[in-house]
Amino acid sequence: MQPEPEKRPELKDLQEILAGGATPLDTFLSDVRAADLAEWLYELEELEVARVFAALDLEGRVELLLFSEDPVRQTLLAGLNEEELRQVIEEMPADEVVDLLALTDEKTAERVLRRVDFERAQGLRELASYEADTAGGLMTSEFVTVQSDVHVGDAIKEIRSEEGPAGEEEIGVFVVDENGRPVGFVSDRELLTTGIHTPVAEVMDDDVITVGVDEDQEEVGNLVSKYSLSAVPVVDDQGVLIGVVSAEDALEALEDEVEEDIRRLVGTSPDEQTHLSISARVRTRIPLQALTVVGGLVTAFILDKALPGGGEAGRIDILRYLPIIIGLAGNVGIQSSTILVRAYATGELSQERESSVLGSEVIVGLMIGLLCGAATMCVATFMEGDPTNFSFGLALGCAIVVAVTWASFLGCVVPMSCQRFGIDPAIVAGPFLITLSDISGAAIFVGVAHLTLGLA
Repeated sequence: MQPEPEKRPELKDLQEILAGGATPLDTFLSDVRAADLAEWLYELEELEVARVFAALDLEGRVELLLFSEDPVRQTLLAGLNEEELRQVIEEMPADEVVDLLALTDEKTAERVLRRVDFERAQGLRELASYEADTAGGLMTSEFVTVQSDVHVGDAIKEIRSEEGPAGEEEIGVFVVDENGRPVGFVSDRELLTTGIHTPVAEVMDDDVITVGVDEDQEEVGNLVSKYSLSAVPVVDDQGVLIGVVSAEDALEALEDEVEEDIRRLVGTSPDEQTHLSISARVRTRIPLQALTVVGGLVTAFILDKALPGGGEAGRIDILRYLPIIIGLAGNVGIQSSTILVRAYATGELSQERESSVLGSEVIVGLMIGLLCGAATMCVATFMEGDPTNFSFGLALGCAIVVAVTWASFLGCVVPMSCQRFGIDPAIVAGPFLITLSDISGAAIFVGVAHLTLGLA
């Protein structure tokens, strides 16, 4: 009989302990993975987050900061004094330190750097001077180099002699000439499987692809993906090696670029997540909806010139605005769906958070519907030639609010249902959602118009 698998800690267990459970907090946290804990912190109050962070040892704090997103990082950093912050950054890779210090004010960052080893502090300041979306902003200045005339055993000793993050980077060893220019690369695998007396020149890969510090991070990611590189050397204008971009960082940057393009395509913020506040989500999504309203009103104006109106043709008058409803409902639904599909794919959205995310997305849809509905009501009332008769514009406004809110609801429920039934939301959610939102949006629009205008 096989033993039952050990139960993994869950968010509800942490919440029970914070509420006064018998298990010591530090004991419980020792069994929690940093990636899981970083996700759970979004569901805790600020004081609870501070308690959790204070209960971690130095290694736990470093791991949690490495796995956390910037909003959580800022909260965590607020609970550290300058000496504690110094201890944390001493254990972190240089590129991560630069990102971390960017979340603090300049004076605090400078005071902390003065407490750090002078040589490392100089390297961190140099890294911070590069644009974040370039190779210079992506690279680390902590790496190991050797000359081509040394042996494999000497290269291994060089790695072991490095203190701090430089010796822990799993990116191999770059071989440089007497001027510091990269002429070869030896992977960790080659170092481990080759005899220690073998000259480095015999096992190194001399086909070195370099990039400049100003190279766009997307290009760096494409190089790593295309040539299956484990690391990319970054050189200055003279070709001297000044930094290294690991494959992990390069591919992560490439993934971020792809996600940014997709989110911009559907009209959301490049860095939008399910943890973002409702007001922030509305601000980032409303520009696309405003454009949709303008396009719908122009379409209504064109149809007004092409179709008869008034009297018995009241139905035609109201149907001229149907493209606005379909456009808004489709856009809002796809925005919600895209955010959820991405959240499922990255593990950002757990089953425990589905109800809260659904509620917040519906509120976002309601807010967008109210804003777009109010704008359409005012313009449509004026376009119909009778500014004193608000019934027509009110019907449009109410229909937009209901249809857009419903579309936002569908944009969440469809991918959530796919996830529950083991269907890939990315395959089903898009086409199915567009069709469903168009049909339901049109039905809601006509139904509300009949109720408010009394069309038979």
